[in-house]
Amino acid sequence: METPIVLSLGLLIVLLIHFASSSILGLITRGRKRITSEPILREETPHKKSVNKYGTPTRIFIPNVFARWPWPRRIHPNYAVVKEEADTWMTSFEAFSPKAQDAYNRCDFSKSPRMFSFPYSEQRAACDLTHVLYMFDEYSDRLTPSEVRKQKNVVMDALRNPHTPRPKGEWIGGEATRQFWELTIQNATPVSQKRFVQSMDEYLEEVVKESIDKDDHRILDIKSYINARRRTGAVKPSFSIIELGFEIPDEVMSHPVIQEIVLAGIDMITFSNDIVSYNLEQRRGDELHNIVTCVMNEYHTDVNGAVLWTEDFLLGAGERFRTALAALPQWEEPLNSQVKAYCDGVGQWVRANDDWSFEGERYFGNKGLEIKENRWMSLLPKKRATEIGPVHIDSSLL
Repeated sequence: METPIVLSLGLLIVLLIHFASSSILGLITRGRKRITSEPILREETPHKKSVNKYGTPTRIFIPNVFARWPWPRRIHPNYAVVKEEADTWMTSFEAFSPKAQDAYNRCDFSKSPRMFSFPYSEQRAACDLTHVLYMFDEYSDRLTPSEVRKQKNVVMDALRNPHTPRPKGEWIGGEATRQFWELTIQNATPVSQKRFVQSMDEYLEEVVKESIDKDDHRILDIKSYINARRRTGAVKPSFSIIELGFEIPDEVMSHPVIQEIVLAGIDMITFSNDIVSYNLEQRRGDELHNIVTCVMNEYHTDVNGAVLWTEDFLLGAGERFRTALAALPQWEEPLNSQVKAYCDGVGQWVRANDDWSFEGERYFGNKGLEIKENRWMSLLPKKRATEIGPVHIDSSLL
């Protein structure tokens, strides 16, 4: 356990961080100043080259908010082996049609959670969980609130009963969840299992609320959306995979500095994802639950004005992360090394998620690396999805 002196210093530093950094309200205020009444005419970005004759944007800007991120792109030594195992396992459930499964495979979800310095068991658990989460995501986007609630109950029951095969005729995501968790808990400490199950429950419950908002065609205000998105992004349960083999007590994990590191990491992943996913979501008419839409609605700006506001928010989140990491307290060993490894894993996951966004084909087809270089893409024409599962991106439209 940490000493009183270290705890006091840690709390003092957190208070300084709190008063030095801006609150969500402060970010909204700065965003209000930056977004003018005519955002598409501002000289600081090349909007004039990216609108049609009516002033409507035809191209979307993708800011590079990870230019100063301390963790470089790295591939896990066991990536190829883990990917083959996890992808084969996921495909065995036949959750999607052959066409949708092909599009799913092109997304390369196993490349998203790359924790370079972690052992095989954690890397496999991270890949399997990513498949489970995206399977649930694809279904929940197409179902009614009551159906999403049923699927949430199936997932939670599978997590609480990992050694009991799911009943025949049930949604296949239940058995996928059960198998993932039955394998994962073999290398997980009791405290890490508890926190994972709790974070999954919070995530799934928020997705149910999201489905209700979508069903009502409700666009949340920015502050409400930020609070909701921090849970619907499923980043917190993903971070729980990092601590599977650790014995980090609740009182340490709830330390304000660690909580700030986790929250800033969640913000970096979820709201950068909102930017890269917006084009695909607006194409299929599923963009209501996105920070870009919320900012456009609240400030009456265009898509690129909203992207710039989100860039400000993300740059602030990155600064919050680095400041909190520098203020991380010290504990006795082996706890201190475990806490450092956990925080390092969060940093690795943030970088890996950004890399995957451009290297997989989920958002940009086979043009991801090109778009990552020039930071622009064309607005996709509207086309609603006709079946559950990912869709192939026609790169010629980007």
